[in-house]
Amino acid sequence: MKNEIRNKMKIKRKYFGEIVRSQADIAICEAFLAEFYKFDSFLIYNSLPLEARTDLIIAELLKGGKKVYLPRVEGQNIVAVPYFGGELKTGAFGIGEPQGQAYNGLIEVTAVPLLAVNSRGYRIGYGGGYYDRYLRDKTTQKVGLGYGFQMEEFNEEPWDVPLNKYICERGIYYFGN
Repeated sequence: MKNEIRNKMKIKRKYFGEIVRSQADIAICEAFLAEFYKFDSFLIYNSLPLEARTDLIIAELLKGGKKVYLPRVEGQNIVAVPYFGGELKTGAFGIGEPQGQAYNGLIEVTAVPLLAVNSRGYRIGYGGGYYDRYLRDKTTQKVGLGYGFQMEEFNEEPWDVPLNKYICERGIYYFGN
């Protein structure tokens, strides 16, 4: 079932109109900043072309002097690496990743990619389990970013880690996690 939802969401994202997508990305950025700008440290995924854009959020956080980390894939795991703007090296899955030492300290807010999210705050990612492994023992605020049409009901698995919030162009959804 998860693979069916993954495929359906990939198709929906592909045909999501460019003008509507652009407006949605601005709304997502504004909602994220309104909710989380008071925090100082952020791990934010580097978005792919059809995902909710994170470059807008990252630019505003860096401009405000916030500590920004981007994920880097190392084997079967992701690590948080400080990002100050500038050059990224193409890493796993064709995603730009920062170089440098991994950071192991507290990160207050973690924004994660997703293909779908259910009403209980569980997400369907791309199937590698990277974020579930990373988030398993973290006390960070777990925030999904995406579009309204990515809300979909499905049954979560025991190893899935729930989100605290989901931000889309419709607003912020809060989960009791």
